[in-house]
This record gives sequence, structure tokens and C-alpha cells, in this order.
Amino acid sequence: MEWLNEYEKLVIRMDTPKVVIDNAACPTATLVQVDSARNRGVLLEAVQVLADLDLSINKAYISSDGRWFMDVFHVTDRRGRKLTDHSVISYIQQSLAAWNGPVGIDPSASAAGMEGLTVLELTGADRTGLISEVFAVLADMGCGVVDARAWSHRGRLACLVYLRDADVAAAGAARIEARLTPLLRGAAAAEPFSDSSVVAAVPACSVSHPDRRLHQLMHAAAAREHDDRRASPSEADTPSVSVESWAERGYSVVTVQCGDRPKLLYDVVCTLTDMDYVVFHGTVDTSASGGARQEFYIRSADGSPISSDAEMRRVSLCLQDAIERRSFEGVRLELCTPDRPGLLSDVTRTFRENGLLVAQAEVSTKGDMASNVFYVTGTTAGQAVHRSAIDAVREKVGVDSLVVEERPPQLHQKETRPADRSDGGLGLFYLGNLFKRNLYSLGLIKSFS
Repeated sequence: MEWLNEYEKLVIRMDTPKVVIDNAACPTATLVQVDSARNRGVLLEAVQVLADLDLSINKAYISSDGRWFMDVFHVTDRRGRKLTDHSVISYIQQSLAAWNGPVGIDPSASAAGMEGLTVLELTGADRTGLISEVFAVLADMGCGVVDARAWSHRGRLACLVYLRDADVAAAGAARIEARLTPLLRGAAAAEPFSDSSVVAAVPACSVSHPDRRLHQLMHAAAAREHDDRRASPSEADTPSVSVESWAERGYSVVTVQCGDRPKLLYDVVCTLTDMDYVVFHGTVDTSASGGARQEFYIRSADGSPISSDAEMRRVSLCLQDAIERRSFEGVRLELCTPDRPGLLSDVTRTFRENGLLVAQAEVSTKGDMASNVFYVTGTTAGQAVHRSAIDAVREKVGVDSLVVEERPPQLHQKETRPADRSDGGLGLFYLGNLFKRNLYSLGLIKSFS
């Protein structure tokens, strides 16, 4: 029936997000506003697109009203400037406006980019040289690494390694898994959680987003540790995460306070989403001193708030872990060099031989060039990296090929703004006043006082 087809078209138009990018409303940042039908995936998708473009979210406002949802982000590039590149602006608009599917699927990404690739998902007990041994085994089996991501946290390693299907077929997926599994298990009984090690080969198209998948792997591996762990808010470098009940409004209030860094909002929203919580309202604010405060009003997927102290504690610890995984202090090494078989095995072996532990890694190849970023520390937690070790690595891999940065990239200096907070937490205020105040601070309404 024709009227039914028109109704279906109307529903599609209503559900499709509307994206507005405004450079005039705020003097210091670009406003990205996303309006859509309320959908569990749209917030994560919006934050994911901005994070993938390496943009900084200085402020944000999130609110849902009935079945409608609105996200507003104050965004700058990594140098603190407004967005002026038309290709970037167009990409944001097209990516978010086209989104109308499952959480974490980037509609602008071509499926062809994942064709012909297999992903190895690796989790296990971390130790010095483990990454080097993994890459050495793959090189020995004739598997060239196309891309890879690795995170280590609290003695655990999670890694995604993208291999060509042809290499996997030649070596045999079962043989690859059999060779790598003992490495991930570590020294058996001497290693805690050794029985939770996983080596699995899956099609690349099944991994919707590598960072999200790493969070999931790390979360699954650390789940049992939470039973014996206590939060340590007294430590200066520990993120402060509180979860409180606002029963009269039917919400749980999550408050995060920590140092700001790239992709912080993505890590928090991703974790809440994967724990099956829905963000209904929220605010994000960063300060000139480099601090960040995030507050979210959440409910579980069935519409109920968190009902137990144990679950509140679990949410708090999981968010702390998610924030800490990508928070890093050490040395960043960026290697750009012609690709060749065994490159990663040789480079990571050089790190190990010079007493360097790879805490994080991002590996990619484009054509004949390899672009690899490694975050390294000393082999002991908190141990400084000696300059002699870095010099030895540079001599081995090529002085001109390796760029050294003593600290990870810092966020730009932010505009100083007067604080507008209460010691008791925003959950004690009437929700409407909170959103009105933030609408004004975000430049969406004018003050008539």
C-alpha cells in the first residue's frame, strides 16, 4: 500500500539523526549538535566519530526528552583550534547523519577495507617481552601484520592483530592459535588469571571498532579481579568515580573527576554502553588546569536505576579501569619506515633487549610503509626510561626513522571559565535547572538576567 510506504519513509526520516555544525555560536570551539530519535547507540556513535578524528571535547551536554535525544559537543582540534577543514566537517556530518544501525558500526567505513583480513584476539597475563614473542611467532609462521592494537593494564594484556586471510590459510588458524596460547598463559600456576587467556581468530568484519573491542577483552579478563579489589581514591593518579542513587527521579548518577586526556569521554561512554546502561542526561566540562568532570544520569537497559551497593561498586571500578587503560605516562616512540617481513618482531625484540616494556602499541601499514606507535616504560612499574636505552633503540632501528616524545601528547590549554559546581553533586539539584544552566553555558540560549 502506498500510504504504508510513505509512513515507513517518514519513520526513517524521523529516526535519522540531524547534525548541525556551528562555528559562530562559540568564540573558542566548534559546536557539534546531534538530534535524533532516542536510540541507545547514537551517543556512543557520535563520541566515537569525534574520537577517531583525534578531536578534543571540551564541554558536552546530553539530554533525552521522551523518545528524542540531543547531544551538543564543544569541539576543537588537538591544538585547541576550531574546525575549519571542510573535509573533516563533511565527514562528521555524513557519518552521524547516515547512522541508523547497530551500536559501534561506522556507516561511512567501507566494508571493503576489512575484506581479506582476519583478526587475532589475544588476552593473557602480561610480562616483559610478551608482545615481542607474539610478533616473533607470527613472523616465523609467515604471517605479515597489517594492523595491530595492544593495551596492558594491571598485569593483563589485550591485543588485536590483523592478518591477511591468505597468510592465515597458509599457516593454519588452528596452528597459529596453538603456538600463541602457551605464550598468553604465561608461567601457568605462577601467573594469576592464566586460565582466562584467550587466542581466537575471527573475521575482521566482526570487530566493529578496535578500541571498543579492546575494552571488552580487558573488561572480561579483569571481571573476577573486582571481587578482591578495593577502590583507592586517596591515590593522586586514581580517577575519582562515584555512583549514587537518585531514587525520586529514577536515575543513578555517575560522576567522574580526573585529568583530561584524548578519548576520555569515549572510554567512559563505551564502558557504560557495554555494561548495558543507557545515558539519559549528562554534562562534561574540562578546566584550564587540565582537569575533567563528567556527570551522567543513567538507567539499566530495562529502565531501572542501579539497585544495590555491590553493583554501584562494580560500575565504579569498571569505569576506573576504562579510564586508566589509556592513561599513560612514559615515552612515546613513533616509527615510520619501509615495511618488511619480521619488522615488528625485530623492533619489539630491540625494546626487550634494552629493558623497555611496551605498555601500548598502535601498528598500521599503508602501501609499503609501516607507521607504528609504541608507548614504553621501564620493565618495573613506575620505573623511568633511561635515555641510553632510547638511544640504543634508535641506533638499531634508524635514528631518522624513530621519533621520541618524552610525554604523550597533551591536550591544549583550555579557556579559563568560572566554576559552576556544588560540593554536594549535581544530582541534588532540580534537573531542569541543571539543563537550563548548561544550555546557557553552551551558547544555545541567551541570558535574560
